[in-house]
Amino acid sequence: MNYELFYKGIAASLIYSFIGIAVLLLAYWLIERLTPEKSWQEIVQNKNMALAIVFAAFILGISIIIAAAIHG
Repeated sequence: MNYELFYKGIAASLIYSFIGIAVLLLAYWLIERLTPEKSWQEIVQNKNMALAIVFAAFILGISIIIAAAIHG
């Protein structure tokens, strides 16, 4: 087994994972700044289920886009 190729693959996966998570957090932060109220506070304290579903769909959508961009 070629361990050099194996370790390069592992390193690339870790790097792309961290980049993907950073892009996801940046996108969430941007949406948080663009919305008029604090979404996390609205979801947790006021139990706004509709807003929770919208943000879950947003996170899934951005994650799919990031995965497609990384995968090629």
